[in-house]
Amino acid sequence: MSKLIEDFQAYRTAMNEKILASNNKVMKRIYSIDTLAYQEGALSIKTKEMLGLVSSLVLRCDDCVKYHLEKCFEQGTTTEELFEVLSIANLVGGTIVIPHTRRAVEYWEALLEK
Repeated sequence: MSKLIEDFQAYRTAMNEKILASNNKVMKRIYSIDTLAYQEGALSIKTKEMLGLVSSLVLRCDDCVKYHLEKCFEQGTTTEELFEVLSIANLVGGTIVIPHTRRAVEYWEALLEK
């Protein structure tokens, strides 16, 4: 597995465990509602993950971008679909999103290689 992916997943897992171990009710509920929001509903999981990816790019959250890229990959998103998602994010977010798009493409390529 790519070191880029491995490092991200290890860090995310370790920190999530620490956060949830705090036993803070609000944090647990935030994590829970996040999980519930991305379940199958009127919109497919794949569509919701693509929406999450657009939002993450526009908000310029690289960790969120990586997370949603992984989920999009798991849902069978094609590279062609990914670039349409990236184009919407850049349209909505403007050129400030371009550096995040570069990192997203790098991470996507790592996912494709694994």
